[in-house]
Amino acid sequence: MPNSALETAELKANKTEAVKMETTKINMSRVPLVNGGIDTALLKAHKPRVMSKSGHSNVRIDKVDGIYLLYLQDLWTTVIDMKWRYKLTLFAATFIMTWFLFGVIYYAIAFLHGDLEINKFTPKREPCVKNVDSLTGAFLFSLESQTTIGYGFRFITEECPHAIFLLVAQLVITTLIEIFITGTFLAKIARPKKRAETIKFSHCAVITKHNGELCLVIRVANMRKSLLIQCQLSGKLLQTYETKEGERILLNQASVKFNVDSSSESPFLILPLTFYHILDESSPLRDLTPQNLKEKDFELVVLLNATVESTSAVCQSRTSYIPDEIHWGYEFVPVVSLSPNGKYVADFSQFEKIRRSTDSIFYTVDSEKQKLEEKYRQEDQRERELRTMLLQQSNV
Repeated sequence: MPNSALETAELKANKTEAVKMETTKINMSRVPLVNGGIDTALLKAHKPRVMSKSGHSNVRIDKVDGIYLLYLQDLWTTVIDMKWRYKLTLFAATFIMTWFLFGVIYYAIAFLHGDLEINKFTPKREPCVKNVDSLTGAFLFSLESQTTIGYGFRFITEECPHAIFLLVAQLVITTLIEIFITGTFLAKIARPKKRAETIKFSHCAVITKHNGELCLVIRVANMRKSLLIQCQLSGKLLQTYETKEGERILLNQASVKFNVDSSSESPFLILPLTFYHILDESSPLRDLTPQNLKEKDFELVVLLNATVESTSAVCQSRTSYIPDEIHWGYEFVPVVSLSPNGKYVADFSQFEKIRRSTDSIFYTVDSEKQKLEEKYRQEDQRERELRTMLLQQSNV
């Protein structure tokens, strides 16, 4: 009797679950939207990432012999990659140091020539530099010469050829330094790095059905009106891999191809676009299931390469997704609509929102089990049809 009661209770619970499942299928339009960023607080603590969500590398280069020499050998790139506060400090320090350095040399020339002994000057004796009788005066003469201010109070004379040579050397050397620093400023400003920051990726990715195929889906948008041409989106799957020889590769890279509406052509990124990666037999993510998705340990790095139309500079925008940021059985909410006045409108308040997929395969506890049950039902149906045909033939 107790067993019968337990069976009855389980049967009622299964019926209740089935009713809930059917209600979910019927009232799919009433399912509340899910914000793509709502699960950020539930992410695993201190989850290691190679690439941050903003596209910055989290890899630290350590214990490299002669690393400072390597940076000095490529001084142009080193200065361009500097942060602005360090670059402005270097800019100011370079000028002040050259003014002071050449000022000290001018002061030494004046000292050796005896120009500082003003009281001993004879009317016929000319100093190397007029009105330079202290280190401060020499510094001001160096500053005025290098910046071509030319007040006229301090000026060089024909008395000392080596002072004239020093003045020429100062102007040549400091001009080259100014060209270098100004060039690095222009190169840093003209870099398409800021343009890449106006490319927006969805915070999460979803796995849903598209054109009958199971796909990993992400969303990308261009936040400026200026176009990006020759856009190419690709992905790299980073995960631990062990070879047949037992070698353990900590960050093995596998290519992940993305298409726009099953097309590999360069997309026209004027409106928010949805990119698809088909989870077929050739996909490195083919082993993903609803049960093991959150247990997997991988990182999907997504890269978008494009050419800025206004400057023809090539920019790259990056982001990454970990298993906690991939939602199985969801789809993105449409963001593009047509306004009453005939214009296309992209509503970015819906950009990060996702909702349950309308495909019933995602609402089962085990999708593989459902596939097998469907296969068995189809085989049973064919067997019944075959028996019916044989019975009809035998009756004839």
